[in-house]
Amino acid sequence: MSRNLDMTLLRSFVAVMDTAGMTAAAKALNLTQGAVSQQIRRLEDQFGFPLFRRAQGRLKPTADAERLLPMVRRLLGQNDEIWAEVTGGAVSGRVRFGVPYDLVGTILAPVIKGFAEARPQVEIALTCAASPELAERLAAGEIDLAVIEAPEGAGEGEILSVERLVWAGARGGTAHLKRPLPVSMVADSCAFRPAVLAALAAAGLSWRTVFENGNIEATTATVRTDLAVTAWLASTVPADLAILGAEAGLPALPNFAVNLHLPARDVGPAVREFARLVRDGLMRRH
Repeated sequence: MSRNLDMTLLRSFVAVMDTAGMTAAAKALNLTQGAVSQQIRRLEDQFGFPLFRRAQGRLKPTADAERLLPMVRRLLGQNDEIWAEVTGGAVSGRVRFGVPYDLVGTILAPVIKGFAEARPQVEIALTCAASPELAERLAAGEIDLAVIEAPEGAGEGEILSVERLVWAGARGGTAHLKRPLPVSMVADSCAFRPAVLAALAAAGLSWRTVFENGNIEATTATVRTDLAVTAWLASTVPADLAILGAEAGLPALPNFAVNLHLPARDVGPAVREFARLVRDGLMRRH
């Protein structure tokens, strides 16, 4: 006898898998931890086997959970595609989207392009700025949603991915050997800047600024021509540049989370649909 799966329970399952914890999943889903725990128990009762176990104080997925995850993702994606197709004609309006300089042309470009093609009646207004500035604009109501980078465990919002912050330099370059170390950052308000400077200070390395004027292309140029090194998320480093490992003599950098932020106020269907595509696009990518 066929039975229907509860999409709400499946979304909670995916959220717990993605965030590795009930508390983080509850925050991402705007639910209480108790509600998420109850939904996971209901899903385990339906399946007839456990999905998570406690090991050394941490929540660990079972082998069955790992096996089910890709199938559940596909099912949720198909559900959302059908819903978007059915309701697509009614979605209109304006979406004011804030995105950091380093993500707009790399990770988020396919998402923005796909939304624009699927919802041509929705006007997209992009705001590119450093993550701290985007948080301020979101709080002021100047944008409708934003993707914001923050050190892992220190940010708010819905965690979409966690990435390595790495040093990047010209292939075969020598900028990383110079002292003081020439560093190029997109802006002085860059979310990575405090972590980079703290790592350099802890390692006792002197440094100097080469560029901090809010232009990702200029930053890339200074690195590509071996005038400086920079710090980027590993997935955003251009293919013609090198990720500098420990052998380069530079200190290790912390992981950063890419978080989706929505305002406390209610948002319209266009913003909700755009947020869904951003969420799905980044989670599937990782």
